[in-house]
Amino acid sequence: MTSVLQPIRRSFVLILAAVALGAALGADAPTATRLFDGKSLEGWKQTEFFKSGEVKVEDGAMIFAPGSPMTGVTFAKDVPLRVNYELVYDARRLSGRDFFAAATFPVGKSYATFVNGGWGGSITGVSSLNGADASENETGKYYRYENNRWYRFRIQVTAEVVRCWIDDQAVVAVAHRDRQVATRVESRSSQPLGFASYESGGAVRKVEVRPLSTVEVATANKIEE
Repeated sequence: MTSVLQPIRRSFVLILAAVALGAALGADAPTATRLFDGKSLEGWKQTEFFKSGEVKVEDGAMIFAPGSPMTGVTFAKDVPLRVNYELVYDARRLSGRDFFAAATFPVGKSYATFVNGGWGGSITGVSSLNGADASENETGKYYRYENNRWYRFRIQVTAEVVRCWIDDQAVVAVAHRDRQVATRVESRSSQPLGFASYESGGAVRKVEVRPLSTVEVATANKIEE
């Protein structure tokens, strides 16, 4: 009898675990929206940078040829979310040594840019906070990128905090409510949502956005002093 009941008990435990996980995420369980279909630039447009390089879709990714200095794409539709959301995407640098997929994204009514390897590859961080870009504010740090390697980027935005990850490594956690948030002049053409490279070849794929659950928002807003 015990051997017969064991599979039933295991199934019951798994069901309870699934219920507990659903409760932890909250009633507003997040669903991701795919913003890039991997086949065309449908929903996107090439950003009007001065002396931009070519943009094409190849092997499921948007490919940016090096510009003089910038190349990129801008989302051509209304952004689905401006706060309490997560933006995820894969990117890799194909050539060069500067940023290859700097992401400009909404922060409430304003915008910011997560720069990956700017200033000659030396700085990764968020621009701009109170007029200070990533090379001048506390989010800026060194992260070494390898050419031709895919990285998974993740950005969370709440009304209080911006958080960024590279693969599974947290690299930014900054409170912004009482600060002026704005992009640098060069990145304004990427608003409301866009990606750009600087004198580098880049590739972006698997772009998705989803709302954060109430639990995720509360967790994201907690910054250790």
